[in-house]
Amino acid sequence: MKRRDFLKVAPAAALAAPAVAQAQTAAPTRNETLLLVQEYGPNSLDMQGIGSSQPVNGVALNCYDRLVKFKQVRVDDVTTSFDINALEPELAESWQDASDGTSVTFKIRADARFHSGRTVTARDVKWSLDRAVSIGGFATTQMNAGSLEKPEQFVAVDDKTFRIDFLRRDKLTMPNLAVTIPFVFDSELAIRNSGGDVWAKDYLKNNIAGGGAFKVEAWRPGTETIYTRNDDWKNGPLPKLRRVIARDIPSPSTRRALIERGDADISYGLPPKDFADLAAAGRVRVSAVPVPNAIWYVALNSSLPPFNNVKLRQAVAWAIPYEQIMQASLFGRGVPMWGGPSTPAQLTWPVPFPYTSNIDRAKALMAESGVAPFSTSLVFDAGSGTIAEPMAVLVKEALAPLGITVELNKVPGANFRGELNKKTAPMVINRFGGWLDWPDYFFFWNYHGNNSIFNVAAYQNPAMDRLIDAARFAPNAPAYADAVRGFLELGMQEVPFIPIAQPFHDVAMQRTIGGYQFWPCREPDFRFLTKG
Repeated sequence: MKRRDFLKVAPAAALAAPAVAQAQTAAPTRNETLLLVQEYGPNSLDMQGIGSSQPVNGVALNCYDRLVKFKQVRVDDVTTSFDINALEPELAESWQDASDGTSVTFKIRADARFHSGRTVTARDVKWSLDRAVSIGGFATTQMNAGSLEKPEQFVAVDDKTFRIDFLRRDKLTMPNLAVTIPFVFDSELAIRNSGGDVWAKDYLKNNIAGGGAFKVEAWRPGTETIYTRNDDWKNGPLPKLRRVIARDIPSPSTRRALIERGDADISYGLPPKDFADLAAAGRVRVSAVPVPNAIWYVALNSSLPPFNNVKLRQAVAWAIPYEQIMQASLFGRGVPMWGGPSTPAQLTWPVPFPYTSNIDRAKALMAESGVAPFSTSLVFDAGSGTIAEPMAVLVKEALAPLGITVELNKVPGANFRGELNKKTAPMVINRFGGWLDWPDYFFFWNYHGNNSIFNVAAYQNPAMDRLIDAARFAPNAPAYADAVRGFLELGMQEVPFIPIAQPFHDVAMQRTIGGYQFWPCREPDFRFLTKG
């Protein structure tokens, strides 16, 4: 397929999807047009909506604004990451903590406008955050992770003044405002088209009602999403790109070929082997950022027999072929998470667990567990099959000497989260990355008894809950350190999750591409990309 064919766009009148913005009057030049090839695109235009897929974060990032953003930090000549402890203005031009520490007040930019032309008001901010804490699902849980839980916390003081009243002192509250979920809708537009639904879920699933740096010109699920620059955006430097075509190409070999031939500008989500090959060849740039707060892991369902037996879980952890997985599945594109001390060397996450490949020790623990040989199943995401499937095969082979027969169950990517939410799978291979880079944040999502969708091991332990909560709301540094050390050590002993590696987030791009920005959501930010 030639680049000129890739860049063809159907007339707006022929679009099947409902989200259409006005096209630019003057056609963007080649250097103002970016072609992104990805495995799959957004299944919705509303990241707060129930069931939204990972790429919908990119829609929220580029088409909507948040009150604040993380400070950018240079990694190398092409890649910028972020400082989670430093916030900068986005939709808010300033903010001030109350002297008693019970609230924070934001001043909204006077020149901020939605795509509709309406001025952004504090009422829009309140409606948007009210929605995020009320709609349910991932959005509400994400807000709760920063103690943003009730509509009553959000106050529109006047048109340009917005206040958040804190439920408690929580170090995650302000950083949580910079992730993709608490974005700001044009509430009047949403309500006008809501059809009586208080949160306009159907309308916002299919239409943009934002004021971000880009508009959605066309959305063809399964084929492409086309973005055009919002020339009236005032909440940051006007992007250099005027048009972005995000093309959905399920085949990784096709995506790699398009990058290698120069027919596409940028791609992510390729298999690790492809990124290793591309980096070695040197014809394109490969940006590799260890994903903060993230691991590939094997989860063992600790709520159901037989993996509710801690000795059995430890036996499995000693049987895992870590080095083989790193080479045959990840091709070295990650940081090993095995072979660490029994007491964590650093109070961070991820940290290496003390397990290594030791089949004799695994057999001894299997005998101690009292569990007879059995058959079980291991679930993994077909959408991550290039990594997860060879990992699953190696795990299956490694457990056979323990008398554990493993059936592999490859679940289509569209159904994988639903399968996880059932909490019935005995074994799961998955990757999780927490957006806020604190160990208690990861453990809140994965180990806490609130049993979020990401606690795929269905792990329940009141002692763990107390340690996680103590860390989240610790009054001082020594108390925080004690709590973190406690839950890390407990996680190592109980081992409902077996860490394999901290993954790299790899992105391949032509050498003419600059300004790549890595954010916690891992989706590309078109606002900073340049094309020379």
